[in-house]
Amino acid sequence: MAVLTPYREAVEAVEEAGGEALKLCYQCGLCTGICPWNTVRSFLVRRMLHESQLGLVDFEAEDTWLCATCRACVDRCPREVPIIDVMRALRRTIVGLGVGYVPDSLRITMKNISALGNPLGEAREARAAWAEGLDVKPFASGTEFLYFPCCVQAYDPRGQKIARAMVGILKKAGMDFGILGAEQSCCGESVRKAGNESLCESLAQGNIHLFAENGVTKIITTSPHCYHTFKNEYPELGGNFEVIHYTQYLAGLIREGRLKFTKEINKRVTYHDPCYLGRHNGIYDEPRLILESIPGLELVEMPNSGQNSLCCGGGGGRIWMETKKGERFSDLRVDQAIEVGASVLATACPYCIANFDDSVLTSDKGEIIEVKDVAELVEQAI
Repeated sequence: MAVLTPYREAVEAVEEAGGEALKLCYQCGLCTGICPWNTVRSFLVRRMLHESQLGLVDFEAEDTWLCATCRACVDRCPREVPIIDVMRALRRTIVGLGVGYVPDSLRITMKNISALGNPLGEAREARAAWAEGLDVKPFASGTEFLYFPCCVQAYDPRGQKIARAMVGILKKAGMDFGILGAEQSCCGESVRKAGNESLCESLAQGNIHLFAENGVTKIITTSPHCYHTFKNEYPELGGNFEVIHYTQYLAGLIREGRLKFTKEINKRVTYHDPCYLGRHNGIYDEPRLILESIPGLELVEMPNSGQNSLCCGGGGGRIWMETKKGERFSDLRVDQAIEVGASVLATACPYCIANFDDSVLTSDKGEIIEVKDVAELVEQAI
């Protein structure tokens, strides 16, 4: 059994992240009750908070790396304890001790991002290869929007389909946009939540300098994680840009009558709210407005939707870590989609797409349901 060790740096890190708010925790247990991990196994958030108050750290505890930063516990907490910040502080303390205490897959991911600017370990110069043949212009001063596809959409073949779909949509909408390609790096969101603050800060400062140097003032993203980081975290380092998620932009075009659909999609579709689009940033209505505007499409709701959405399990750096079969939230979500009679499970996050695709594949349910990004359905309908 691992021993909980009083560690002064842990106390300081937790105090820095949670401050006085952490002291407000009175052990009511609502955080443990709402945590999605407790649908598949035991994960005592309340216990970890109490240990944090005491400055106790189990350097080898698996539980330290479980939190997917879905924010369900933060929204439920009656004392507004910043639980995600506490988890990040614990991880930062452990990351600071060296690689021996960090899960191997996460350590490799951090190494890839540090060396190559992306978590997949792909060549930096290939970052814009997804756009070949699409006649996408390089971003230059005076261009209205920088389109920023995340690392998954830049390198992963499945993610590239979404980035290519977005280019088609933005062109048909008459949007003035460009890309920076090989010059940009990972936004740094997942490594920050995994405790590597210094790497995240280095990535952020590099991107902020790049954006400013090229005259970027507006950014449109397809990943909620990039959106959240650019909008809410980069300003701390001087990166102040107008940031919009593509669902916000497309919903605005629909309201204004500037985006119209010409093809029917005669399918029953259910929408999954990504944590970093919904609970973290309050974007719930826009993706639904888009889907409801597509002719022939029937939108149905799953249990645990909207603010109560069930996390896919990919946040907090967990997209780069292995989750045991039987403990995957995405398996539960796919089952919920099937139970409401949907033939398409739609979402607007690359991490959710990756997890749902994996769940459909490993459960042999590909003939029952398919996973689509909202952008892919929009492209199909126009």
